[in-house]
Amino acid sequence: MHRRKTMPKLLNLKTWYQLFVDNFLAIVAVAFVAAALRRAWPVSIDDLANSLRAVPPVRILTAVILTAGVAQLRRLHRPRDVYLVEYGCFRPKPCFRAPFATCLEHAYYLPYEVEEESVSFSIRLLERSGLGEETSLPNSYHYIPPDRSLEAAREETQDVIFSAVDEVFARTSIFTPTPVFVDMVVNRYKLRPDVQSLNLSGMGCGAGLVNIGLAKHLLQVAPPGTHVLTVSTEILSSQYYIGSERAMLLPNCLFRMGAAATILSNSPEHARFRLGRIVRRMTAARDADYHCIFQEEDGKGMLGVRLSKDLTKTAGQALKRNIMAFGPLVLPVSEQLLVALSLLKRKLLSYWGAKVRLYRPDFRTAFEHFCIHAGGRGVIDEVQRGLGLSDEDVEASRMTLHRFGNTSSSSVLYELAYIEAKGCMRKGDRVWMISFGSGFNCSSVAWECLKAAIDSDGPWADCIHRYPVQLPEVAQDI
Repeated sequence: MHRRKTMPKLLNLKTWYQLFVDNFLAIVAVAFVAAALRRAWPVSIDDLANSLRAVPPVRILTAVILTAGVAQLRRLHRPRDVYLVEYGCFRPKPCFRAPFATCLEHAYYLPYEVEEESVSFSIRLLERSGLGEETSLPNSYHYIPPDRSLEAAREETQDVIFSAVDEVFARTSIFTPTPVFVDMVVNRYKLRPDVQSLNLSGMGCGAGLVNIGLAKHLLQVAPPGTHVLTVSTEILSSQYYIGSERAMLLPNCLFRMGAAATILSNSPEHARFRLGRIVRRMTAARDADYHCIFQEEDGKGMLGVRLSKDLTKTAGQALKRNIMAFGPLVLPVSEQLLVALSLLKRKLLSYWGAKVRLYRPDFRTAFEHFCIHAGGRGVIDEVQRGLGLSDEDVEASRMTLHRFGNTSSSSVLYELAYIEAKGCMRKGDRVWMISFGSGFNCSSVAWECLKAAIDSDGPWADCIHRYPVQLPEVAQDI
């Protein structure tokens, strides 16, 4: 009973602390102005008017021109804001659905030598993965044996990319097609001949936010009113692993088809989100991190992607490095001060051999929503523990993993769509997107909502009423 009374008092005390520290400069400014007015109080309004009349008009005009010039220079040298106009996600058709029973049946009927132990391992992994029975795989996976041809990969590419781009264009009115070609997307949508086409590959699940960072740099130097289309996906058809090594069977079980497209602009017109801070950190200099996600041949010459057993640990370490750079840019002063005091306390007490646990900043003071890459149950668990988030904070990530699986670089936008479909996004809300990718790299992107979605039409439109779902408890992840 005593504890119940104490906790609200402590929370109330921290709230007052945050209000005071975060608004310290404003409080000081108000106090300074009040003191100045109090000292100048004996001066009458007539005295002030006479003083102003005594100033030569040339000086007043010069002061106005200089002030306007300084303000204009500041605007010119300030980085141009970038906005998210709209986004769209691939919504798989029922024919792509791949329940666990189908996966098991295919494993037994494959013409390759499939060990019983490998099949059992894959099924156990699926049951513990956090994936649901409605995730989807491309047509090529539904053949026995799977079609790993270039044509199958091209068909999957068209299915997922064109669907995502179709949706984002349908939700905007800024697209004007003309009969000109550059590559697959340009050919499909007949973009102008001066379009700049850039391809980012080999970055795996982290490529989506790297896309956003590249688009930001392009838009900040582009003429006003410029738009950038980004598309994020990972094609599975040509990557199906037919061997028996466990570390290389993981991608077959976890990855599912998906894609997302965004339209970014340097104009606030029709914008729904404002892009905030972007921080990317790479740890490829460490051999263990570099080989954490690695495409190679197994002992029998079968090509596949090997996922290290230390993947979640590597992701946690990469996130820590990312937070060290991202935190000071987004956290309020009150949280940064607590971190600084914690570091100082550890430094002082270390002389006496005392161990001091550093203060973990509360990122919920900076963000209302979190979109953590749905790379797997273990990855989400690691980030949740590291940031001290609640189950509600990571709901979008877990439900995206359950409904769509690991859709690689597009997963964070499926999570954003989940939050909006639930009606949880409000004007002024801040969003933190976190992605991980091969290399190993970790990216953080901050957004501010300018206009909430009018409707929930998107990848969750036909199933949002069933979520969230209760996920089964497991002793440990694989």
